[in-house]
Order: sequence, then structure tokens, then C-alpha cells
Amino acid sequence: MRVMIPQVDLIIEVIDARIPYSSQNPMLAEIRGDKPCIKVLSKSDLADPILTKQWQDYFEREDNVKAIALTTEQPDKMRDLLGLCHKMIPIQDSASGANRLQAMIMGIPNVGKSTLINTLAGKMIAKTGNEPAVTKMQQRIKLEQGIVLLDTPGVLWPKLENRHGGYRLAITGAIKETAVSNDDIAMYAVDYCRLHYPELLKQRYQLDVLPIDEMTLLENIGLKRGCLRSGGMPDLDRSAKIVLTEFRDATIGRITLETPAMIEKELVEMLAIREEKAAKKAARKQKKHSSRT
Repeated sequence: MRVMIPQVDLIIEVIDARIPYSSQNPMLAEIRGDKPCIKVLSKSDLADPILTKQWQDYFEREDNVKAIALTTEQPDKMRDLLGLCHKMIPIQDSASGANRLQAMIMGIPNVGKSTLINTLAGKMIAKTGNEPAVTKMQQRIKLEQGIVLLDTPGVLWPKLENRHGGYRLAITGAIKETAVSNDDIAMYAVDYCRLHYPELLKQRYQLDVLPIDEMTLLENIGLKRGCLRSGGMPDLDRSAKIVLTEFRDATIGRITLETPAMIEKELVEMLAIREEKAAKKAARKQKKHSSRT
């Protein structure tokens, strides 16, 4: 991506409308420079519509960035993306010099990128699947209106600094289930919903009161669904799978797991953690140097 970005006219980054910030690749900001970028909030039909609008406004505060919300139920609106590309980069300003607009599309695993590509192309080009890491290699795709799309595999960055971001990625299915504990991420999900979408939880799982403790809450959900082990004990794993499945298909309701204000707070906390780690590293280095001298 680092090699190819200078050769394209704009970048289309597909992000998950339920976790708009956590599904961004933080390395893109480093290598994009001032290259125009369209952020596509996919799966917007599964997300909180009020927060989706907040995130669009948040992203568009940055120069050369446009944000649009899309869903697979609106193929015509998906194709409007081609017109937006031309608004941002008129064909005569294309770097290709061949009356074509070169665009790179990127996104983390399982974010809906392949579905968008197939809709834009009007045929099955990219493999789709409800699991991470379906696209394996780069490919060039010729679209209508003189646009050439460079598709890239869905990749996660090597280090997840923000633990909250890791949980959100796991809840939405961007991280393979073999790499995480279902009951751990389900407890994170129900605790978040208890604070931000309590009525949706009560209605879906017929709960009059939501326990403050997330494990107890997950157990109560399991009891309502008959998820029991021998001896009548709640089966947390089965309960967790129900919660995660019903979150991912919006059976619980349209939920967004982060807000701009929440992310701004977490970024401040992450900066403080980085500075603390850097100070400790410098102190160790200084101590090591002093012991040698």
C-alpha cells in the first residue's frame, strides 16, 4: 500500500459504521499524506443512525476527506460513490494521464469491502464471506466512468494499542473467533449496551432489571434462552454466542459501539500511556548507561 498510494488519485477506505474509528487502519494516516480520501461507513443499516451522522461530520472535519454511509440494501447509492470520486478528482486532474481515475480501496477484514466492489463492478469479482481474510491479493478492476480500482487484501495493523478497540473489532467479527474468548468479548458487549442501549437489551432478552455485573448479565441472558449446563448452571459460552450473533445481525437493535467524544477521551488516555512507557524506557536506558560508566 505504501508503494502504490503515490500512484493513485484517491483512496476509498471502507470502515464499519458500528465501529467507525476502531475499524480504520491507523497506519493509513501516516502514509496517505494529503491524498483525497472517501470514508465509506459500511453496514450502516446495523448501526445507530444518529451516531453514524455524528461520525460523518467528525471525519469531514479533516481536509480532503468525504464520508458516506452505505448498506448492501442500497446498491444504487453504492454506485453513487463513482460520481463522488469524480467530484473529488476531476478526470483531467488524474495522475494517470490516460483519461482514467485511479483509486485504491482498502479496509479491515470482514468490513464489507468485497460486497461493495462487486456492486460497483456489476458482477462477482471479489470473493465475499462473513469471516475475516477472504481477499488474498491485490487486483485491478475496471469500473464505469473511467475509474480503475486497485483492490487490496483486508489487513489489520500489527499492534492494537487501545484495548477497547480490540474488543470492538472482535465483537463485530473483524478478528477470527479462534483468537479471542467469546464470553470475554460478549461480556464487554453487554456491559456497553447496558450503559448505552439498556432498553434494547431489556426488550430483546425480556429482562426487567439489568445487573451491574457483566457476567451476571450474560448469565441472565443465558438463563432466558435456556443455555444451561449439567446441574442447571448457566452456559456462558452458549450465551456469548447468542449475544454476538444477535449483535452482528442487529437482532438486538441498531447499535454503534463508540462515539467521537468517547474516542477523543481514549486518545488522550493512550497518549498518556505512551508517554509513561517512553519515560520508563528512557529511565532504564539511563540507568543501564550509568552502570556501565
